[in-house]
Amino acid sequence: MNPRYLQMALVLGLLSAIGPFAIDMYLPALPDIGRSLGADVGSVQFTLTAFFLSIGLGQLLYGPVSDMVGRKPPLVAGLALFLLASIGCALATDIHTLVALRFLQGLGAAAGMAIPRAIVRDLHTGPEAARLMSLLMLVFSVSPILAPLAGSGVIALTGWRGVFWAVALAAAAGLLLVRSALSETRSEAQRVDSSLGSALRGYGLLLRDRHYLGLVFIGASAMAGFFVYLAGSPFVLINHYGLTPTQYSLAFGVNAAAFIGAAQLTGALGRRLGLPTLAKGAATVSGLVMATLLAYYLAGGDRLAVLIALNFVATGFMGLVIPTVSVLALDQHGAIAGTASALMGTLQMLCGAAAMGIVGLFADGQPLPMVVGMAAGTLTALVLSWVTLRQPVAGAPVQRVQG
Repeated sequence: MNPRYLQMALVLGLLSAIGPFAIDMYLPALPDIGRSLGADVGSVQFTLTAFFLSIGLGQLLYGPVSDMVGRKPPLVAGLALFLLASIGCALATDIHTLVALRFLQGLGAAAGMAIPRAIVRDLHTGPEAARLMSLLMLVFSVSPILAPLAGSGVIALTGWRGVFWAVALAAAAGLLLVRSALSETRSEAQRVDSSLGSALRGYGLLLRDRHYLGLVFIGASAMAGFFVYLAGSPFVLINHYGLTPTQYSLAFGVNAAAFIGAAQLTGALGRRLGLPTLAKGAATVSGLVMATLLAYYLAGGDRLAVLIALNFVATGFMGLVIPTVSVLALDQHGAIAGTASALMGTLQMLCGAAAMGIVGLFADGQPLPMVVGMAAGTLTALVLSWVTLRQPVAGAPVQRVQG
């Protein structure tokens, strides 16, 4: 494999992982934050919700800006904001200040979510893009494995504030990577037709493109199911099943390992089967497995091994779906790849935040509400994949939105 190809995947994956690392690493710190700042559970959980909202909405800004001025400047600005907000979080003395700073931190992290996907589209399309996207996901997906374990270690040594100092260092490393190892992939000629007006028209074009939206919501539904697990699993696995924080971190990482392993097959399977067939088939298997898990809990089952095993399989197949539909969604919109990537990221994050909020209304520390939410997301992705990918899109959408 081309060393330059691997370097690009590594750099983009690390940049994409900074935001999720700031989520996963501080999950074990939530109880300590509440005790330290005298805040109730709902207020502490809102620090997570605020981050998700801002990382979703912020992508709407970074995508068009990266089309107008190039990919590197907004990446640098976003990472700098993330760095400063992380330092502020480490120094926060009350929960309201922490929530506000987490919102700013999410705005900074949004750059690392939207722009790397646009860079992939700048460089490749089709199976090659899927291959690069899957390599990016390989690096990106290490976060759910390592971050909770790293967070537990940092908290044990330094307390919860050490988590934010650690992610500040990660942001500083990201800035060095952008400056030294990332080349600009959006040429000046490509920026000529990009402006605020063209960005608004680009969003209008995308919101009218049913095929694009269908692909986006396949990924959004799959991610919503994962977000439900993200929010509910600490309470279910630790409080209900009695795992220690370290055991929880390992159990949480098992799903990321499934996603990583499966995602690496995306390029090869995409070339053999075609990306639409791959996405539809993988979404179907994942949905059926998750429906089996739901049926098990509805029938009164309550074994942790069943939850982990079936979720492992479902998550693995979703590792084939998410990078594939991301590539398909951007393939027809190369001229506004930043805008298309931004809208995709925003819709996916907002769907995830909404799913967490809805399931949270029914959460009681038992597995069933969490499993219902996980299954609902995966089964929605199944249905959307069959509706959206019934046949290849007829003709390419308009590629250029004039400024």
